[in-house]
Amino acid sequence: MSAPTHTRSLPSARRTRAATAASTRLHWWALALPALAFGFLLLLLAGSGEAHAATGEVSGLVQAAEQLLRAVG
Repeated sequence: MSAPTHTRSLPSARRTRAATAASTRLHWWALALPALAFGFLLLLLAGSGEAHAATGEVSGLVQAAEQLLRAVG
């Protein structure tokens, strides 16, 4: 028993361009998340030169992270 086949008509050039342009557009978070991760890792590397034993004082990176969490949450 054979299944029926359907033929598709080829899309017009205008419809193809619109579909291609829409599928290649980036969302805002596709650029923001890698940039945020890069900045955070850069802060970690920049603060590692001042590493010291835990003395109870809070580092600048921890303060910045707390402020960021307060602003977001």
